This record gives sequence, C-alpha cells and structure tokens, in this order.
Amino acid sequence: MSNAVRGDDRVKALVYVAGFAPEEGESIAELSSRFPGSTLGDTLNAVTLPDGSTDLYIRQERYHAQFAADLPPERAALDAVTQRPLNDRALHGKSAPPAWRDLPSWFVYPELDFNIPLAAHRFMAERAGAREQVEIAGASHALPASQPAAVADVILTAVQAVA
Repeated sequence: MSNAVRGDDRVKALVYVAGFAPEEGESIAELSSRFPGSTLGDTLNAVTLPDGSTDLYIRQERYHAQFAADLPPERAALDAVTQRPLNDRALHGKSAPPAWRDLPSWFVYPELDFNIPLAAHRFMAERAGAREQVEIAGASHALPASQPAAVADVILTAVQAVA
C-alpha cells in the first residue's frame, strides 16, 4: 500500500489496518524482526514455485492461534484452508519511497498480533506521523474480520478528515 498509491491523485489518505508501513529501502522481513513478539516464522510451511520463489503459508493446524485467535474456531478453520500465501519476494523486497511521507495516515492495529509485533505497529505509526493510532485490545492479526466496526470507524475518521 505504501508504494502502490504513489502518484495517484485520487488517494487522499492512508489507513493501515494491521499492516506494514516500511521506509524506503526497508523490507517487511526487516520490520518484523526488528522487534520481539512475532511467532510467524515458526508456523510457516514453504512451497517452492517453478520460478524459484517460495510461497509461505501458515500451517493449517497453527492458523487459529497464530493469525485469528479472536475468531471462532470454525471461521479460523475456513480461513486456514483458503489463505493467500506470502511470497518470499514480497517478504524481502525493498520498499520504494513510501506514500505516508506525503499523505496523512491512520493506523489501527491489534494488541495481540503474533505476525507483526505490537512494538513494530507502534514504531511504524509514530515514524509515519500517524494522525491517529488505534490499538484494539485483545485483537489478533485478523482485525478486519474480528473487529470490523472498529476498523470501519478509523476509515471513516480518515475519510472525514480529508473530505
């Protein structure tokens, strides 16, 4: 998101939802490992692709605890079998100049994120000069699914601020 919207005049603000906000030249792997708390690496299953890259999936039996602990087990089980992988190129790719340098940003993130450490969320929001940081107590990385009203409130706040 930090790079995809650069140069698009239609985009007026950014809302990071349990997401990464890398600085230029930084990878999300670097950001994730800079602070303690992520247990993601221990849960991953790697699948080598014909192009030489690797897709990384959270093992289905570990998905609920790792990614969606605040969702019902049935929902987490469905999400586990339909998850989209993270490709190692995205994990280690270096960011271009981030849009948060030029656009106002808001951050909403979960207290109990085992993928992106809480300290990393706080650090990225501070560094980006977030207009607002909303930390959702007891929430997992599956924040949009577990706390949709809280996420929508932050998005609406951002829309109203730049309208």
